[in-house]
Amino acid sequence: MITKTIPQKTLGKEVSLNGVGLHTGKKVKLTFKPAPVNTGFVFLRTDIEPSFEIPADVQYVKTTDRGTTLEKDGIKIQTSEHVLAALVGMQIDNCFISMNASESPIMDGSSKFFTEAIQKAGAIEQDEKRNEYVVTELISYKCEESGSEITIMPSENYQVTTMVDFGTKILGTQNATLENISQFKSEIAPSRTFSFLHELETLLENGLIKGGDLNNAIVYVDKPLSESNMDRLKEAFGKEKISVKPNGILDNLSLHFSNEAARHKLLDVIGDLALIGTPLQGKVIANKPGHRVNTDFSKKVAQIIKNEKRRNVPKFDLNTKPIMDVNQIMSTIPHRPPFLLVDKIFELSETHVIGLKNVTMNEPFFQGHFLGAPIMPGVLQIEAMTQAGGVLLLNTVSDPDNYLTLFMKIDNARFKRPVYPGDTLLFKLDLITPIRRGICHMKGVIFANGNLVTEAELMAQIIHRNKVESK
Repeated sequence: MITKTIPQKTLGKEVSLNGVGLHTGKKVKLTFKPAPVNTGFVFLRTDIEPSFEIPADVQYVKTTDRGTTLEKDGIKIQTSEHVLAALVGMQIDNCFISMNASESPIMDGSSKFFTEAIQKAGAIEQDEKRNEYVVTELISYKCEESGSEITIMPSENYQVTTMVDFGTKILGTQNATLENISQFKSEIAPSRTFSFLHELETLLENGLIKGGDLNNAIVYVDKPLSESNMDRLKEAFGKEKISVKPNGILDNLSLHFSNEAARHKLLDVIGDLALIGTPLQGKVIANKPGHRVNTDFSKKVAQIIKNEKRRNVPKFDLNTKPIMDVNQIMSTIPHRPPFLLVDKIFELSETHVIGLKNVTMNEPFFQGHFLGAPIMPGVLQIEAMTQAGGVLLLNTVSDPDNYLTLFMKIDNARFKRPVYPGDTLLFKLDLITPIRRGICHMKGVIFANGNLVTEAELMAQIIHRNKVESK
């Protein structure tokens, strides 16, 4: 369910960091820049003329080997996850991320320096509400090949739990949980990336981690370290001495947390799920997460959100007490049975209304439309929708009994599916423009069984009864 909650936020000013890409080894300057409402996160490659935009969108995921790489029209952004996790963790909605190279700076292998830069820039509220996806039912994805699985379930806020098991004595099983996104900066952001010794050797052989210097990754020694391998690592990273600590990691770094590996995996999950493009309200449980399963899960959730936005079905408990029952509706609009076609009003504001009608076989129009195949006439669907809109319009005056609403225009009416006896119709009408001089321009939709059945743009005018009766 898509809801509009707190105001969107962007940065108060620009802020920059300098570093090197982990795999490319290239120097890069990254600048966080304020962005307008509804921009989301957009990477800018400024080393290309003219500068090239790549939205942080899961549709642009190219590879997930040792990091999440985005690509659009042949232009890449490598290792995007730590930057995106910092923006989500600092509760920023809109930001341009300017880079003069393809790979973001690795810094110390965590999101710490990014969160500190964002905090330095400050956050400002914007004039539009944040669109947030509230999870109302379980969504799961499992990679059969790896056994990795991610699930999101309903929750009061955005939470993430990661469970990792690397099958090695040196690391074993670890868990990490983020109960509230406000804890990200202190509890998750400082967690650094890590590697096993055998992976490190493979990466060196393949010409990767050119920007690695043993200060931006924890190295777990999962096999005996021979003298020749020790010398090779010294040469690769310019160290005079390398040894293994009693806890099984190279002596280049000390752990920030006992479960730092699980916390960094949680950081990666947050960064990769940012590619969904919509903030989440739900509890994520990730078992053996990795960039591939993270982004595959993101694609699934993004498609669910896209489908729901397309339908935009209002979701609420139909058994709750309405704000207006049929008697209250009749005290607002002049329609009466058998021509009253709205039973309940569930939501009513200055700009929208949501109403309901239970369609029964007792409706008089079913006697002739059609014999043996009862279908609600499209013109009466429009009329029912308009009556709900009339509640919105007449709610703006103190004495609705003295006013009528008259049709002025219908545009772009479309009938997607038939309406049958037994259907429950939900009407949702939103103002396209503010009401001026009693004229109301609305976008209306009708849903039945979770499907869009009818839509139209409607224009009506509120007129005093005396003006109508005098003509």
